[in-house]
Amino acid sequence: MTATNDIRRSFLDYFGSTGHQIVPSAPLVPQNDPTLMFVNAGMVPFKNVFTGLESRPYSTATSSQKCVRAGGKHNDLDNVGYTARHHTFFEMLGNFSFGDYFKEQAITNAWALLTREWGLPADKLTVTVFHTDDQAFDLWKKIAGLPDHRIIRIPTKDNFWAMGSDGPCGPCSEIFYDHGEHIPGGPPGSPDEDGDRFVEIWNLVFMQHLQEADAIVGDLPRPSIDTGMGLERIAAVLQGVHDNYDTDTFKALIAASGALTHTHTTGDNQASHRVIADHLRCSGFLVADGVLPANEGRGYVLRRIMRRAMRHAHLLGAKEPLMHRLVPALVAEMGAAYPELIRAQPLIEATLQQEETRFRQTLDKGLRLLDDATIGMKPGDTLAGDTAFRLYDTFGFPYDLTEDALRAQGFKVDRAGFDAAMAEQKRAARAAWKGSGAKASDELWFDLAEEVGATEFTGYASDVGEGVVLALVKDGQRVEQAAAGEKVDVVVNQTPFYGESGGQVGDAGFISNDNGLSGDVADTSKQLGKLWVHHTTLTAGTIKVGDTVKLAIDVARRAAIRANHSATHLLHEALRQRVGTHVAQKGSLVAPERLRFDVSHSAALTPEELAGAEAAVNAQIRGNGTVETRLMTPDDAIAMGAMALFGEKYGDEVRVVSMGSEDDGKIYSIELCGGTHVRALGDIGLLKIVGESAVSSGVRRVEALTGEAARAWLNARDEKLREAAVSLKTSPDEVPARVAALVEEKRRLERELAEAKKALALGGGNGGAAPGLETVGGIGFVGQVLDGFEAKGLRGAVDEAKKRVGSGVAVMVAVNEGRASVAVGVTDDLVASISAVELLRRAVTALGGQGGGGRPDMAQGGGPDGAKAGEAVAAIRAVLEERQVTA
Repeated sequence: MTATNDIRRSFLDYFGSTGHQIVPSAPLVPQNDPTLMFVNAGMVPFKNVFTGLESRPYSTATSSQKCVRAGGKHNDLDNVGYTARHHTFFEMLGNFSFGDYFKEQAITNAWALLTREWGLPADKLTVTVFHTDDQAFDLWKKIAGLPDHRIIRIPTKDNFWAMGSDGPCGPCSEIFYDHGEHIPGGPPGSPDEDGDRFVEIWNLVFMQHLQEADAIVGDLPRPSIDTGMGLERIAAVLQGVHDNYDTDTFKALIAASGALTHTHTTGDNQASHRVIADHLRCSGFLVADGVLPANEGRGYVLRRIMRRAMRHAHLLGAKEPLMHRLVPALVAEMGAAYPELIRAQPLIEATLQQEETRFRQTLDKGLRLLDDATIGMKPGDTLAGDTAFRLYDTFGFPYDLTEDALRAQGFKVDRAGFDAAMAEQKRAARAAWKGSGAKASDELWFDLAEEVGATEFTGYASDVGEGVVLALVKDGQRVEQAAAGEKVDVVVNQTPFYGESGGQVGDAGFISNDNGLSGDVADTSKQLGKLWVHHTTLTAGTIKVGDTVKLAIDVARRAAIRANHSATHLLHEALRQRVGTHVAQKGSLVAPERLRFDVSHSAALTPEELAGAEAAVNAQIRGNGTVETRLMTPDDAIAMGAMALFGEKYGDEVRVVSMGSEDDGKIYSIELCGGTHVRALGDIGLLKIVGESAVSSGVRRVEALTGEAARAWLNARDEKLREAAVSLKTSPDEVPARVAALVEEKRRLERELAEAKKALALGGGNGGAAPGLETVGGIGFVGQVLDGFEAKGLRGAVDEAKKRVGSGVAVMVAVNEGRASVAVGVTDDLVASISAVELLRRAVTALGGQGGGGRPDMAQGGGPDGAKAGEAVAAIRAVLEERQVTA
């Protein structure tokens, strides 16, 4: 028996020996066709080579391509487990000629491999050709020596292949293997061709025409070859079995399933074990290629596949999650050929375990509801559609899972009723939305979301991608096209651009296609949480609804955003550890040039606290730990210690981002976050806190820079320090000491200057009124205006004047830059009858001011009108004179 791994290797080696470039399998997520959910044929990765949009350094190639058919047009999910050859995941062996050889060489290669290299009996092989392809018919007779009755002309599109309504196309020639008369079925083209006796094992496509709108308009200048052989089918043939599930790879996976569930793998259990084996392969490879369970798009298809397998594990009596325990068997069988399985094994296991644990929590309830709903039903009866919808809406049972669960009992499901219940829910949701006070302008996005569905975000794994334009919006209105010079909002089915949310700004970048379109995406927003909107200025060409466009984010800008976002998570934890666990995020901004982080804290963060947090973050950055992301329920995430972020709205599933490590090995930071992050903390480079301020009562704002921005900021600071050192005629290291000495020298000089001014003023030599002692109202009085005198020296001047007066009142008015400050002193023996505060008020009023205060013996105030300084002195003199008259 030839092992499946040997067959794959033998095929690639055979075509490699004939000059074909051996090309590794492309990922399951298409890189060059946004209309496909998954790669579903071996030629998909070469599509742009066939159309001439891409050139490669080779003209012939061979590959074993991973394929999935479980969603959209190509969906084999419902049949898996119940037939011999249906799979969600399969491998397509293929050889390709990009304008090199054509029909004769393709037929020669195929026949030589099958009959000479692999030793298949020629009399077991039958071929088909398109009914008008006389050339292929003649070549099969010449090369293979097949009789006319085993070269069957097929007049339908089964033997004519097209890449689409426009593009390359051509006739096919399919090779069938006859498993023998003991199996029902007839040859292709016969009335009983749908039997299992004759199985197609290889399809040779001869691309020779060009079509437009499904009509052939000419011949290709360089005809090409695309072939596809299902590895599982040819393995069954070469291993002498009729059923793909009896081949070595599937037998090993099924045996592992039987061993872990302690059940037989045949009889009533056979379908369940086959479902588990097939879906294990599909789930493992999808997760390895970056697809994770979700409620939309590819992630939803993966979830359906996982849950279908998990229901069958439940049927087998598995009491604990099963699927993740089968991953080692999958890796053992296929890891050598596909190293991505080995690299992703921990993620595959964790994802399967988490999904099955979660699903089991609702599976029993859902199945009980299903059992109750089918009481009294007989084989052939139909389950009500609203019941199927309740299972979907309440328990997360996809429609096809309900259908699959009832199939064994012979029940059907009312699909029309299910669709009607779904439509009614959407109608009710719309009515509730309209009554929620939402902006009228949002109605456009609500309508659009209902019509085209959610955008699939591919930017966690890729910086570039392709999408189909689903809608264009200009000035708040939907349009069918836009041209160069116009600003338009572009909605596509899938995008690598991040839509602004959770504090992270939206991506910017570029949009283009192969027809001359180019545009600058200034920003990306997220509408209703499900539509990614690219705010675009078109610079060339025209964009239309239905176009395929290329999307490329500004990679340098995204890298800076990722670094700032990951740094925000680290900073959050660092502040919690150094300031207190009461610290919680109250808002953030993650932009390419900086990060801003608001936290709950009642007092200003001290320099020591900020320095400690900064040092802790940089220690994590130097540790260069990986950043890991998992999907979990919010409750499970919070239970494991994840922090929910301010302002985020969480559904029934969240992304949990873990990064860094403590000395004891514990994870440093775990947060719920839908943003983009660095892959390793070393990518942040450096964090520098550059600001701390108050936002509102109990909320502080920390601002910081990372990477190149932080380095540039530090360099600028260093340059300023060097400039200061030059000015101070010292070295940068001595600047602090030099500045401290200058500050102390300045203070000393200021003190000396103040004393000199005071002495000069009191001595009458400063240009003000003479400081002569006089008697006013029967008491001693000194009143003086001091031009250019500093207000802070007034009290000292008044005290000196009071000493000279002995008994009486002293008034000093300092005038600086048009304003006046006044101080009034009363000697201790007079404070019982004269108040310095009352006298001050008269002076302040004269200066055009208000207020002022002090004690009965000393008071100080001021006013804006320094020109009336003399009037202020006169006002106090008048009070004293009035006092004498009154007395």
